[in-house]
Formats: sequence, C-alpha cells, structure tokens
Amino acid sequence: MSAHTHTHEEKHVRSTEIITDIVIGMSDGLTVPFALAAGLSGAVSSTAIVITAGFAEIAAGAIAMGLGGYLAGKTEQDHYQAELLREKAEVDNVPEIEKQEVRDVFAEMGITKQTQDLIADEMAKDKEKWVDFMMKYELGLEKPDPRRARNSALNIGVSYIVGGIVPLSPYFFAAHPIDGLKYSCIITVICLFIFGYFKARFTGQNPWAGAFRVTIIGSVAAAAAFGIAHLFNK
Repeated sequence: MSAHTHTHEEKHVRSTEIITDIVIGMSDGLTVPFALAAGLSGAVSSTAIVITAGFAEIAAGAIAMGLGGYLAGKTEQDHYQAELLREKAEVDNVPEIEKQEVRDVFAEMGITKQTQDLIADEMAKDKEKWVDFMMKYELGLEKPDPRRARNSALNIGVSYIVGGIVPLSPYFFAAHPIDGLKYSCIITVICLFIFGYFKARFTGQNPWAGAFRVTIIGSVAAAAAFGIAHLFNK
C-alpha cells in the first residue's frame, strides 16, 4: 500500500430510537416540572406543597408521555401491517403492475431497460422478498421492532422522571420555596445547558447553539410561570 494512501472514513449521524426517546422524555421532564415548581414558589410559602405538586406532575407527565410513546409505536406497527397486507394482495392480484413498479424504481436509478426487466422477473420468483422490496423502496417503510411500543413508553417515561427530579431536588433542603427556587434555577439551567449540548451533538446540529436554545426555552418557561403566579398571588 502506498504511503500516500489515506483511509477514507465517512461520518454520519445515527440517531437511534433510544436516543430519540430520551430526548423527548428528558426535554419535557426538565422543563415542565421546573416551570411548575417556579410558579408555585411565587404563590405558596411551603416547600412541601411544591414537592407534593411537583411529584404529582412528574407521575402524571411520565404516564402521559410514556403512553404517547406507546401509542406512537403501536400506530407505526399497525400502519406497517396494513400496508404489508395491501402490498401482498397487489402482488397476488396485479403482479404485472407491481413488476412495473419495480422497473420504475430502478429506472430512477438510471438502470437500463433490459436490466430492469431482468431484475423484475427474478424478483417475482420470490414473493416474500418481492413484497419486502416494495415496502422499502416503493413505500419507504422499514419493518418496526415489535417491542418498539413498549420500549418507547419505558424510555420516555423513565427519562421524564429523571429529568423532573432535577428541578425538584433543591426543595428538599430549602426552608422556603424561594430559597429552593434559587438553587433549582442554578442546577436546572446547568442541566438544560448540558442536555441541550449533547442533544444537538447527537442530532448533528451545532452543540453550542443547541445548548443555548434549550436553556433559554426552559428558563423563559419557568420565568413566565413564576411571574404569572406571583402576579395572581398579589
């Protein structure tokens, strides 16, 4: 091998399903309980009320977010199965039309007409692989993991709980809600910044811009909740 030969490495962003779930759960888990605690801190004088309400919100939010993830996963599975049955029926009932659709796929790739016909004829000999090809390249659908709905619900729910505990934790050690809010702001803003940074990195965005964006959104939400609660309390 020549000394001038260099190994080419392609760098692509691979956003896995579990990372997507964690991002969904953690972003809401950090923001919503933080805003709730901030709002209550401006309206009540007991940290116990803030903690109780905060944990109630975390429980409700985790269940709601987890259920949303589960339903999204089930919808994806149901959609795939419905399209799979339809594609199988078309292969059985109108095979020539389906073969033409195979040719059309390869025609878009610049494959010659003779090669298109050869590929379509060969593919038609195995209906299972034929249907699989049509699902992927005609409809753009990948077979979903049957455990996806359950895993998504668990990942999102747990991430929401972990994120929600962060802004509430200082209230356990504070004598007054305002004192708890001060430390909660510091801890949560730091966590929002770190979370935003890594979220942006995993999704192929500018990590610093992502960190500031998430931090600002969470801070504005908490400030708005605190201001409104404080205004009504007056």
